Amino acid sequence: MNEEWKKRLEQFFKGWMFCLLVAFVIAVSFKSAIADWNDVPTGSMKPTILEGDRVFINKLAYDLKVPCTTWHLAKWADPGRGDIVVFNSPADGKRLVKRVVGLPGDVIALHNNQLYINGEPVSYQALEHETIEGFGSEESSRYALFLENLENKPHPVAFIPLIPAVRSFGPLNVPAGQYFMMGDNRDNSADSRFFGFVSRKQIRGRVLAVVISRDKNFLHPRWQRFFFKLS
Repeated sequence: MNEEWKKRLEQFFKGWMFCLLVAFVIAVSFKSAIADWNDVPTGSMKPTILEGDRVFINKLAYDLKVPCTTWHLAKWADPGRGDIVVFNSPADGKRLVKRVVGLPGDVIALHNNQLYINGEPVSYQALEHETIEGFGSEESSRYALFLENLENKPHPVAFIPLIPAVRSFGPLNVPAGQYFMMGDNRDNSADSRFFGFVSRKQIRGRVLAVVISRDKNFLHPRWQRFFFKLS
């Protein structure tokens, strides 16, 4: 191979390497600061989010961050009560999906799975299992399902009466700049009852929808949950 061809090949590979590097930086920045998706491996948010769901995360819902950091470039909103959010766990830094229950300044309490916010009880309504999309009938003997009306954002929650769980706490005062998170699967969720409050800067974005879904063995698609809007 003569020197001219060597130079051409070097220029070709250098050009492609530069293009690939630019594409990689853009992709990482987009996923970190604008939008992403997250596979859900556990049932801590059942029946709203099921094992095997892949959820869409709007990372511009509340603010704009420097990619791959928690540094804010701009902020236009704060998480609202009832929002489903992605955040870094205060315990180990893992990315978690939970629901915002307590806002800064709130007083939160739980008595036998009855949630109280600022001294007022949250209302519940019993649900039939058949009304929950993708929630298997084989689980009906274990779970009790209710519609929880949290700040006019009604959503289903699940209780498992026969297992030990933290069903009472508080009252707790939510500090400034902090949030109290809970899973919708109330008796089987590692949330703020265990790792405490979550700081505002650790909240990465808001979960809006299920993009695709597979069964809990991650083998078969659950077509009825594709592009399923969450509340």
